[in-house]
Amino acid sequence: MNTAVLGRIGALGRAELTLLLRNRTAVFTALLMPLLFVGITRSSVAEVDFDDIGTTANGMVMTGGVGIVLILVVYNNLVSAFVARREELLLKRLRTSEPTDAEILGGTALPSVALALLQVVLLLVAGVVALDLALPARADLLVLGVLLGCVMLTGLAAATSAFTRSTESAQLTVMPLLLVSLVASGLMVPLEIFPDPLAEAFRLLPLTPVMDLVRYGWLGQGTGGDVLRALGLALVWTVLSVLAVRRWFRWEPRH
Repeated sequence: MNTAVLGRIGALGRAELTLLLRNRTAVFTALLMPLLFVGITRSSVAEVDFDDIGTTANGMVMTGGVGIVLILVVYNNLVSAFVARREELLLKRLRTSEPTDAEILGGTALPSVALALLQVVLLLVAGVVALDLALPARADLLVLGVLLGCVMLTGLAAATSAFTRSTESAQLTVMPLLLVSLVASGLMVPLEIFPDPLAEAFRLLPLTPVMDLVRYGWLGQGTGGDVLRALGLALVWTVLSVLAVRRWFRWEPRH
């Protein structure tokens, strides 16, 4: 990637950051909602015994917090952002200028992704310093899981925006993936408490392999086969999200 491409993506990202900071709802969602959900999760699992599944309440809360940050800050924010820029005709105008489609989408996603990565780092520091969690056992898996999650959820956000008529309706169109991920992808409830057939089905959901990689990386859980399975599923969902963008993303307002 040459300097000109990075410059264009950076310029688009700075413009999008300005628009993001002007949107109080988006700022609240990005900054405070993840903290609220982490607090709720910690309260709900405080008395739960996690010894049988090889983790602790703090480990469950903090790794789940990474997933909550990704789904709220990246996916939820970007659905609204893509819809708003489309309806303002900004995406249409940008396509007639120098940036490529990938640069436009990347520049629009840049502030949300950067904010999510910053919050993940803060969660990591808080877990180690305040909750006595160990440093990541496999930092490479943790980083890979988070990055794949960012790319996948950016693609899913762009695809979801194609079926979203307005920024107001975005609050509804994000709900299916949001609710399913919170309940069934191991963010707030460990999959091990579900019957095996149900847990296996939940492992096929988009965010579940990302969460598995995060836990394997931070807490050192999982065998080599577990890691390969999670990595393979995460890559499949990432590719599918990119294909969905190419197939369904709308650059002009819906009529």
